[in-house]
Amino acid sequence: MTIAVVTGASSGMGREAVIRIAERFGKIGEIWVIARRQEQLEQLRKEALVPLRIFPLDLTESGSLDVLRRALEEAHPKVRLLVNAAGYGKYGKVGEAALAEETNMVRLNCEALCGVTHLVLPYLSDHSRILMFASAAGFLPQPGFATYAATKAFVVSYSRALNAELKSRDIVVTAVCPGPVDTAFFTVAKTHAEMPSYKKRFMASPRRVVRKALRDSIMGKSMSIYSPAMKGFRLLCKVLPHGLILLLEERMAAGGEERTLS
Repeated sequence: MTIAVVTGASSGMGREAVIRIAERFGKIGEIWVIARRQEQLEQLRKEALVPLRIFPLDLTESGSLDVLRRALEEAHPKVRLLVNAAGYGKYGKVGEAALAEETNMVRLNCEALCGVTHLVLPYLSDHSRILMFASAAGFLPQPGFATYAATKAFVVSYSRALNAELKSRDIVVTAVCPGPVDTAFFTVAKTHAEMPSYKKRFMASPRRVVRKALRDSIMGKSMSIYSPAMKGFRLLCKVLPHGLILLLEERMAAGGEERTLS
């Protein structure tokens, strides 16, 4: 049996990935979808063009990976596509959110991503693809979004190293690095603080981000960066001192607040 595995499949870019994979990859007979909200996964089952196997798991909880491990060992599938899209972030300074919220960001965005990849890797066939949903936030430290940005920097580094390790098998690992994307992610992220107003100008469509990510993955690219603005941001992060960029961001944020108040 040839399958795809998608985490974070109940909403946002994970959900969009399931829809697009079902449309584009005719040889995939089943998609294994992993997320906390079973009801939304059941709804997704009605919309997807291929059968879904539902895993209603919270990947931050101990034991969740054992469920996936046993399923893989029993089915012994051929995995052609792994999409690690599970993740969340919280705006606000370090210490403002609850301790569990901050540590669970690391657990889900980093530990669970590594765990799922480790379990699926033995079942990946040669010439298959892995998409790791990172973020342009991973290009630069983000005051007010520190833990999230740090986890995404980890994802970028991990993805690029894994891509090099799997090159001999022609397995491409693509780090997907959009800027802000118009999903429910920001409803969760704004629990403790608002997103800086200047970032709202760069909000992207999840459908377009996922379509580009799949296209870049098929083309063998190690990174997928949506929009010229985010490509320019990455270039700035490579050539300018981070301290200078952070100062510019601080002034842009202050300017946005002044316009809001006036």
